[in-house]
Amino acid sequence: MSSGNHPGGPGLQDGLAATAGLTSVPGSRREGWGKFLFAACAWISAAAIALILVFLVVQSLPAFQEIGLGSLLFGTVWKPTEGRFGLLPMIAGTFAVTIAALAVAAPLGILCALYLAHFCPARLKPFMRTVVSVMAGIPSVVYGFFGLEVLVPWIRLNMGGTGTSLLCAAVLLGMMIVPTITELSLSSIETVDPGCYEGSLALGATPEHSGFFAVLPAARSGLATAVVLGLGRAVGETMAVMMVAGNQPLFPDSLLGGVRTLTANIAMEMGYAADLHRQALTASALVLLVIVLAVIAGLVWLRKRSANR
Repeated sequence: MSSGNHPGGPGLQDGLAATAGLTSVPGSRREGWGKFLFAACAWISAAAIALILVFLVVQSLPAFQEIGLGSLLFGTVWKPTEGRFGLLPMIAGTFAVTIAALAVAAPLGILCALYLAHFCPARLKPFMRTVVSVMAGIPSVVYGFFGLEVLVPWIRLNMGGTGTSLLCAAVLLGMMIVPTITELSLSSIETVDPGCYEGSLALGATPEHSGFFAVLPAARSGLATAVVLGLGRAVGETMAVMMVAGNQPLFPDSLLGGVRTLTANIAMEMGYAADLHRQALTASALVLLVIVLAVIAGLVWLRKRSANR
């Protein structure tokens, strides 16, 4: 009876069960080790950020105590030789360059991603994606050299001024973050249900209308993530901006005026700074880190808000 209902008999079944139990043990151990390694990497990354934050806070305390938090953050003059360490012009310059660069890069990156996803010929698409990836990997100093040799003379000849300006820095920085926004936006657009685009076409909409008013709204969460991450890269960019921005620690009063960002200020002066000057530069690095962390917090908030909808 038993052997008729269960081919192979109970002995075979017991043997198979034992074998399954033996083979599952190494698998469960590997899974456990994998989870441990992932958790360890996450905690190491978090600890590294925490250590950097603690280091910057400790090194910046003398500057905050001697200069004053208000004078440091809201002071309008940066003249270390006179003991004046106002960071506000550099903070304003950082935001001006970043926002202007996003105004250039966000539309271009999103439209480029939409083109690659739905309008680019199949034979051309791999080449275009490779070009975008290569652009994302070009060193910033190469972009800076291009800006110095091409953009700066063009702006000087056609718009006036010295050429090294907020406008030049914004255009160059926009070029640098377009590939980042494009790649992330493309990943988001490709996750949209194809039925969204095809259904819009079936209702009589043109391909362009379907892309703009069906696909992009469906991918808005990922597009917002792409723009925020592009913003994070723009805030931290140093070399290229330093080469073309004019590096004047003044409030940006026009697109053709020179500006200096926080990162450029640190890179230019840290090599020879000492004592209070060095501590003030460390404080500016702390301000920059807080800005980047705020950008990341905004990204997390956007994701949660999108998930709750």
